[in-house]
Amino acid sequence: MSITATKRLVASAAFATILVGCTSIQPLYRTVGADSNVAAELRAIKIEPIPERLGHYLGNELIFALNGSGSSGPYKYRLVLNVRERVQTPLIDTVNGRATAATVMSDVDYKLYPINGGDSIVSGTVFAIATYDRTSQRFANLRAARNAEIRDAKSNAEQIRAQIADKFVK
Repeated sequence: MSITATKRLVASAAFATILVGCTSIQPLYRTVGADSNVAAELRAIKIEPIPERLGHYLGNELIFALNGSGSSGPYKYRLVLNVRERVQTPLIDTVNGRATAATVMSDVDYKLYPINGGDSIVSGTVFAIATYDRTSQRFANLRAARNAEIRDAKSNAEQIRAQIADKFVK
């Protein structure tokens, strides 16, 4: 056997091994059992009230992400969230001493419990970072900071939904 033929054989064996590993890839929202599917399980999650403005935005985003239908059915789970937010200003204008940009960072700890009590089914932490420019206009800065919080909430809600859905698939 020549060296090129050996290389081809090794390459095709490696490629076949990779393809065999791909057989376990499954859609995230596939039907799990006879009458069960992930979307129905996600709709059965009740979101506990979350304090602060970022918590309000996160709660609304999660309601939409988990139950986009707008209807509230019988709940089987409750989702408890703990939100932490901080703002950093990495850039300072040397002329007037004001921050020219800011970064809103949020961390969310979540735990999913059965509605009747018991140990947590899923838990984890997600985080998001959003930046915005600051100007000398005070109300523009407030609106830009609020938009950054909304972007953080959307990102956190998507991450939480994906992690919970992954748990229901398994």
